[in-house]
Amino acid sequence: MSEDYFDHTRQLKGLETLKQQMKMGKLAFSDYNETIEDIIAEGDKVWVFITYTATHTGELLGLAPTGKKLTAKAVDIHRIVDGKVVEYRNVTNTMDWNILLGVIDYTEKGKEFFKKFLPEDVN
Repeated sequence: MSEDYFDHTRQLKGLETLKQQMKMGKLAFSDYNETIEDIIAEGDKVWVFITYTATHTGELLGLAPTGKKLTAKAVDIHRIVDGKVVEYRNVTNTMDWNILLGVIDYTEKGKEFFKKFLPEDVN
C-alpha cells in the first residue's frame, strides 16, 4: 500500500486511517474471510470479484454483536503505481447484511413481494 493511499468508497486517506478501519472490521467480524472468485488486471488497474463471509461477533459502530453469519459479493478495484496500491474502490451488495444485522427492514409489502429472494431469517 502506498503512503498516499486513497479509498474512494469510504473517503479514507492514508495508511493509518486504513489500519484503523481494518482493525474496527476485524473486531466486529473476527472470522472475516474473502474468497477471490475472479481477477482481471489491465494497465494500472486490478479488478477483483470477491465473496466475503463473516460472523458479527463484536460491536460495530454502536451495533451490538448479533452472532449472525453474513455473506456478500463485491468488486474491488485497485490502481497500482510502482507496485503499490494508491487508489481503491469497492462495490458491495450490503443489503442482506443490513437486514440480518437489524439495521434496516423491508415493509410488509416488500417482504411479501421479495419473499422468495430474502434470507431465511427475514421471512
